[in-house]
Amino acid sequence: MAVYDLKPVAVPRVHTRFRTIRTRIPVPESVPIFNRLKKSEPRSMMGQPPIVWHKADNFTVSDKWGNRWIDWSSGVLITNAGHGHPAIKKALRAVIDQGLLATYVFVHERREQLTTLLQGLAPDPKNYMVFLLSSGAEATENCIKLAKTYALETHGPRKKYFVTFQNAFHGRTMGSQLAGGMEKLKKWILDRDPSFIQAPFPDGFKNEDTSFDLFLKTLKQKGVNPRDIAGVMTESYQGVGPDFLPVAYAKALAAFCRKHDIVLICDEVQSGFGRTGKMFCFQHYGIQPDLIACGKGISSSLPISAVIGRRDIMELYTPGSMTSTHSASPLSVAAAIANLQVLKKEKLADRAAALEKILMPALHRIRNKYPSVLGCCKGKGLVAGIQVVKPGTRTPDSATAQQINVACFQKGLLMFAPVGVGGECLKICPPLTISKAALLESIRVFEEGVDEVLGPKS
Repeated sequence: MAVYDLKPVAVPRVHTRFRTIRTRIPVPESVPIFNRLKKSEPRSMMGQPPIVWHKADNFTVSDKWGNRWIDWSSGVLITNAGHGHPAIKKALRAVIDQGLLATYVFVHERREQLTTLLQGLAPDPKNYMVFLLSSGAEATENCIKLAKTYALETHGPRKKYFVTFQNAFHGRTMGSQLAGGMEKLKKWILDRDPSFIQAPFPDGFKNEDTSFDLFLKTLKQKGVNPRDIAGVMTESYQGVGPDFLPVAYAKALAAFCRKHDIVLICDEVQSGFGRTGKMFCFQHYGIQPDLIACGKGISSSLPISAVIGRRDIMELYTPGSMTSTHSASPLSVAAAIANLQVLKKEKLADRAAALEKILMPALHRIRNKYPSVLGCCKGKGLVAGIQVVKPGTRTPDSATAQQINVACFQKGLLMFAPVGVGGECLKICPPLTISKAALLESIRVFEEGVDEVLGPKS
């Protein structure tokens, strides 16, 4: 976990159209807030650059002391439609004024509207249904449950294995972490369910073998017969990179699942709703998942998630037996409806694809200035990552990654703390609404931060 120094440091003043830095960083007046928080909440909630958010507007974040950052975090890939989009705020005010804040699973009109909109995004709308939930982890857990239930009901108890990928992240609940592929995140689960297994992810950097043969060999080594697999779940891109599936691999995986009647699940919690230049990342691969886990960018604001899935799988549970207390909270539903309308009206997926042509060449150019330290650079749409490694190796270098992160923060460019298997990945994911001018400015600031840390010292 990243640990940021709370000692205020004098930094150069910044005042541009999109950035303002006018105090020491962190702001001296903010430090007591962090210190009080240490007394009331666990340290696990720390670990991000020390800014106290006061206001977020479109693609900028401000504190109450006059500082403003270009946001390269989108919260954590939440605000695809930008922070505080006027249409979303208007929709929320309408529900508050109507006087409807909680409904459990009693029906309200907007619930039908949202499920219909999401159904329309499915690969085959007539044969897919939508289940609303509250968080991304809840959505991936539900996918696990549905896949295993379908296998049990259709083929019997032998078909029980659930296959995911090394380095995957599917959430922080027990089921989602059993499915996850980072050993350090699940060492607390002493008695593991042996039906959860992981295969190497074909990212081409941490794992150079990108052949589907490796997947088949892994199953054989683990003694798993394909006919005994209930489900396969993959992030459509792994968040630790972002790392994308090779198209041929994705197609082979989909064909494998069809052949053996395995439920294929794409975790789109981080990658969905325009982030990669298409509504869903799996569309880049030309495959059709059976279940799609959604979250984060589904509302660009309030907590809500969904599973979009094959009708025959989604209908396995009887009325009242697959529900969630806040699954269709009126406020979250209204935000999601407005968000989907904004994504469509403003063509934000297309916009992300267009801005990729500015972002990715620039990032590759920056990476190529320091190829022995910036190990690889990947991205699609408006999500990208540069992995920082020990010189000449592929060993994660979290300390250097954090130095770059801090240098950018002090200049008015906000990213969340480095991610990845070893805290080495500088993740770049601005709102899809970021202007071309702001994107260009933020790229310049990022390069300044990289040069400051990695360039020759005077």
